[in-house]
Amino acid sequence: MRQGIHDLSFVGSFQQELPVLDLPEIAFAGRSNVGKSSALNTLLARKRVARTSSTPGRTQAINLFRLGEQGVFADLPGYGYAKVPQHVKDRWKATIEAYLTTRIELRLVVLLVDARRDPTPLDGQLLWALVEAGVPSLVVATKVDKLKKSQRGKQLAAIRREFQLPHGDPLPFSSVTKEGRDALWDRLEAAAARPRPQRPDPQSPPPGAFHASVLPPLEG
Repeated sequence: MRQGIHDLSFVGSFQQELPVLDLPEIAFAGRSNVGKSSALNTLLARKRVARTSSTPGRTQAINLFRLGEQGVFADLPGYGYAKVPQHVKDRWKATIEAYLTTRIELRLVVLLVDARRDPTPLDGQLLWALVEAGVPSLVVATKVDKLKKSQRGKQLAAIRREFQLPHGDPLPFSSVTKEGRDALWDRLEAAAARPRPQRPDPQSPPPGAFHASVLPPLEG
């Protein structure tokens, strides 16, 4: 899949009616200002493919990037920024929910969390919703370069305990030092190589399927 970065193209920004690309898709989610755009730029070996900003909450639509014939990256709107008006939060929530419940080729949701911060209920509730829906997920701890050695193990262990992650997770990542780039690509390629999951029909989901409210209210 990573070979596709040599044939990278921006598909577009969408709030609804995303194009059908018939390629394995990986989604990237996280709180506003978690470093999601920087992580995508690092993965794709580009400086400004995903737009970075000092203003949290800038991404308000789903941005799709096509990696040739290898796959698709979906940059989901950031959530949890308190200064964004509630009607905007509601729109983001509906956009993300519609994507997660209907995107047939979705293979994995990468949840990025700030390694310096304590785990948040918003992140935990999103992870739980993905587990309940049978959507594979991977937690990536960003900005590990900003942690002292004495803090690093403690912070990663706290995230692992809070989210009940397997040994070796969360995956530490730095857009500054490029730590974790190859390891993350390995996980993404493994996910993309899996057969397309059998997703429920969004028009008539069976009991217990992903439905209506996937995400918690996107409060600050």
